[in-house]
Amino acid sequence: MRGSGTDQDLGAFVHSSHRKMALAAAPLRRFPTASPRPPPSPPSQRYTLLRSRHSCRMPPLLLAAAAAAPLTAADTEGRKHELLRAVQETQRGSVASSDQRAAIEEAIVCVEELGAGEGVPLDLAALDGTWRLCYTSASDVLMLFEAAERLPLLQVGQVYQKFECKDRSDGGIIRNVVRWSIENLLEEQEGATLMVSAKFDLLSKRNIFLQFEEVAVENIKISEQLQALIAPAILPRSFLTLQILQFLRTFRAQVPLSGPERRSPGGLYYLSYLDRDMLLGRSVGGGGVFVFTRAQPLL
Repeated sequence: MRGSGTDQDLGAFVHSSHRKMALAAAPLRRFPTASPRPPPSPPSQRYTLLRSRHSCRMPPLLLAAAAAAPLTAADTEGRKHELLRAVQETQRGSVASSDQRAAIEEAIVCVEELGAGEGVPLDLAALDGTWRLCYTSASDVLMLFEAAERLPLLQVGQVYQKFECKDRSDGGIIRNVVRWSIENLLEEQEGATLMVSAKFDLLSKRNIFLQFEEVAVENIKISEQLQALIAPAILPRSFLTLQILQFLRTFRAQVPLSGPERRSPGGLYYLSYLDRDMLLGRSVGGGGVFVFTRAQPLL
């Protein structure tokens, strides 16, 4: 039997009533409010925040597993290889783009994490020796490379840092060595040496303070063309020409940077990673980062 219109109206009313009761019983939805902005981090935490911001990115589960598992020698070499691969096409930083610099900074932090940061004391015996520059973002070094690009006859070769601290526990000597040349006058790339010498003191487990003492130009190696001009092969070499050649070979010009009446310039340097074949450093105060690899001793 078909229901009357009144039954249908009642059913609609009951259904509507049940809906209203359900809505009334439902909890009110709370919309999130903007949380207050946290206060700025103190200066002592900025480097820690930088490390966490640039940490090797991976999913949370893999990150937790990586933190629990000890790093193997293959992991260490893999991170170092990725860093060297990232800096390979930058011409020691002189042509690095902003994207490349960001990727290199992330790769540097990944390697720095292997050194356990400031908790591990600096091994001066391991630091002793010669290190070849592979990359930097320091403006005072990049200026040398940019000058070589602008001046067609100037050539800038390898750049080294030589540490002399094998038998020391509190510091030592550091020599910044730049090989350079002038086309057709000096031997290619290594016709002369610019050396900036400094003494350094170990201030903490990883921080060293540099006091620059002297700038010198030495190891002049003239080109074959210039030798032929000074002393032609078809003519016997006179005493004068021999003296000129000997003077050029032994020439050394030096300028002291310190003295009784003036204070030598200095700088704070943070050595963030060191092992048998890689050295990473940061010039404290925004002076740039440095990536070095072990090199043969300088003659």
